[in-house]
Amino acid sequence: MNVIEQQEEWAELAVAAGPVGVTEQRVRERVAEWERRLGDPDDPENPAGFRALLAADERAEPAEGAVAVLHEGGFGAELVPVELGGRFERADVLARVLRPVFRRDVSLGFGHGITSLFAAAPVWAAGSPGQRRRLARLLLDGRPVAIAHHSLAHGNAMWQGEFRAVADGDGYLLRGRKDVVINADRAGAVVVYARTGQQGGSHSVLLVDPAEAVGALTVLPRRISTGLRGCRFAGLEFTDLPVPEDARVGPDGEGVRLALRTFQLNRTLIPAVVVAAADTVLRAAARAASGPRHRALLAGVFADLLVCDAMATAVLRALHLLPDSAHLGAAAVKYLVPDLLQEDVEELSTVLGAAGYDRAGGPGSLQKLLRDLPAASLGHVGTAACQAVLIPQLPLLARESWLRADEPPAALYAWEEPLPPLDLGGLGVAGGTDFLAATLTGAAARLRARPPAGPDGVALAELAGVLAEELSAVRERALALPADSAAALASPSWCALVERYALLAAAGAALGGWEARRGGGGFPADPAWPALALSRLARRLGLPVPPPSADCVRRVHDEVLERVAGGRSLDLYDTPPAGGGVQ
Repeated sequence: MNVIEQQEEWAELAVAAGPVGVTEQRVRERVAEWERRLGDPDDPENPAGFRALLAADERAEPAEGAVAVLHEGGFGAELVPVELGGRFERADVLARVLRPVFRRDVSLGFGHGITSLFAAAPVWAAGSPGQRRRLARLLLDGRPVAIAHHSLAHGNAMWQGEFRAVADGDGYLLRGRKDVVINADRAGAVVVYARTGQQGGSHSVLLVDPAEAVGALTVLPRRISTGLRGCRFAGLEFTDLPVPEDARVGPDGEGVRLALRTFQLNRTLIPAVVVAAADTVLRAAARAASGPRHRALLAGVFADLLVCDAMATAVLRALHLLPDSAHLGAAAVKYLVPDLLQEDVEELSTVLGAAGYDRAGGPGSLQKLLRDLPAASLGHVGTAACQAVLIPQLPLLARESWLRADEPPAALYAWEEPLPPLDLGGLGVAGGTDFLAATLTGAAARLRARPPAGPDGVALAELAGVLAEELSAVRERALALPADSAAALASPSWCALVERYALLAAAGAALGGWEARRGGGGFPADPAWPALALSRLARRLGLPVPPPSADCVRRVHDEVLERVAGGRSLDLYDTPPAGGGVQ
């Protein structure tokens, strides 16, 4: 079956099934199909294997063999809504489908995956039917789409520079320059955030076709980055390019609000997919470690991965279920998870030792990942952007939501259950309730009333209580601090409070995920993993909690070894990667 026939089949299935017709079995089949297509990453002859990907990174070039595998499999359809002939219908499913790519290479996942989705998101949210069809055709054909963000103060190179669109008859004249744009030199379309108001005024989103900009568009020389070396970063400079009014996406002056809506998907998807990259390193470390000496480290990192996955998955599902409140969770998960995973990967380097820097492949991916993760999370600018979302809202949450809000619907943590359609244009950008904090307080009360059997169950109940008490302390601190938004954004006290809040939100997600499986069997229902996870979160908060029991650590460590030996993923879904496991 060729790509066109495959796309037509997906479109027919989408119409028949409807926007929420995907089943868990179909999701697992899609993930397994991408694992099969991408092949065994340890195979030295595999164009999408570690050896080929690291060689491409050495050359600072895209791994064209792996790109071809994605194109031949119709990967662009994963980024296109089902009503436009693609396969994108659920945010949490998209993360799972992307993980086979990120398990192998973060650069490949960004350069030939989610960057195009981030560019297309405002068009999916607010574009005209013609704009949506145009981008869908590009992505279904395997063409990348670039995004030129609006400028941020103190941003890194990707966020510096600015475009301005000056009114000209029924359209605009686009001018300005950005030196760092992913896929600028090969994009089939560019989504541009351009200032359309006066100095300090509003922005609009413009959909630009580079092929129609000859003479007014200069593609600047490619830049080689420290991280994501396999991505093609180049610059764009527009010199009074005429842009018709019908190229504007959404209303004039709504660019920032559109960004605030669509960035919620971006912020949550990145942490959800880099969990797979950390999975690869933990898998390699588990194979390299011997004896009980590394038991606590491997078990602890695994518990962290499960917490990160629980938090990201809950927020991805909240985009569907709690559209007025998802912006809070999106900022919290993007603030916390990349740094937490970076810390864990650095810890695992002590186990891998010199093997982590072997350029032949396998564990050698560690060196590359240590460079790619900060770039993927946008480093300081990513942290600052999330703080800018959370700090102004913490006082309101302290007054009206924490310890008062109703808990979220059970479907938020029923990870394998269907969801209502995703409406990116309908996402809220302020207000709402804190569903992760509400989960923490609700779960702590239930555990206090009915602790699980056994020492680990008792420990889990006690840890949940300690963390719920800490939320009360954070609330009191938020109510006491001066809440002037301009001063608060630069206040060390507020920034420290964001850190504490994000760790508590992660605890709520872990408890919500575990409670949803408490009545089942096997490892997901075992209180050992949330007990270990919450103890690590509590220690990061500096809370005086006892260490986890040796039996708790042993049970979580045994699960790591069993999954690695059985070729199963080290995430919530426990699925088999290609080649009997990415080992």
